Amino acid sequence: MAGSSWWDKSTGLALLTILLWASLAALTSRVTSVSPLVLVGLVLFFCGVGALPFWRQWRARPVSWLVTITALLLYHLLLFMSFRHAPVLEANLINYLWPLFIILFTPLLLPGHPLHSRHLLAGALGLAGSVLVMVNGELQLQVTYLPGYLLALGAAIIWGAYSVLSRRLPPAPAVVTAAACLPAGLLALLLAWWLEGPLPIAQIPADDWWLIVGLALGPMGAAFVTWYLALRDGDPRRIGALAYLTPLLSTLLLVLLNGEELTSRHLLAGAFIMGGALLGMLGKSPAARKQEEPAAPSLS
Repeated sequence: MAGSSWWDKSTGLALLTILLWASLAALTSRVTSVSPLVLVGLVLFFCGVGALPFWRQWRARPVSWLVTITALLLYHLLLFMSFRHAPVLEANLINYLWPLFIILFTPLLLPGHPLHSRHLLAGALGLAGSVLVMVNGELQLQVTYLPGYLLALGAAIIWGAYSVLSRRLPPAPAVVTAAACLPAGLLALLLAWWLEGPLPIAQIPADDWWLIVGLALGPMGAAFVTWYLALRDGDPRRIGALAYLTPLLSTLLLVLLNGEELTSRHLLAGAFIMGGALLGMLGKSPAARKQEEPAAPSLS
């Protein structure tokens, strides 16, 4: 009976969501025929198209639309750009500082959530992990990849801040997040056309089209629904804790599918980053954990 109490439908949905999120970096990094801006636009557009059948539920205040569209566009653009300017595995590890930023931003942006010593220690662990990612075996900064590291860090900060600020937005149906992908994608494609010239739609190989559609339907589409259902029907404490498996699974998929090199430095950095996030979750009441649990990173 103990096993059945741990494993239920919501746990399965949460693990499915985590697997979808974990595939984001491996799938995204394989699409190289278009710029990051065009890729973001196409993926977000198709993701938003998937929400069209639920258009009657697209009810949200203008501020909710504005914040969500901005966060979706900036987060994915910075993340996809980071994959072009640094080793994907390393940029991806830095991106997974976003759960830690949720914990650090919560006391700053939400009233009634003071900053404790464990938050500072968690931040120190996350910082140590990110520094380990950015140095080589001789502990020297890898300056060549610094732009990619900073882009990934920016993505983590944006998603962490959005995850906390979204708690202060007026309530809206869960489908609004997926629906916001449509205008975010159109805006990205418009910016690409303005900044980069005509969109190279006809030059995209068939294999890349499959990856783009897969990204839209999987880690940036179905993951919204499965995560919402898991949180609706399951224990938020358990579901939130399971979310921290995502960096580990994402790293393993990059190694298995993309042939990325995994070193002891990466393992230690990942342990620091995930350990910092978990430390920040310790000692909280169920209500506080629910307040700080990871929001869906579209993502990753």
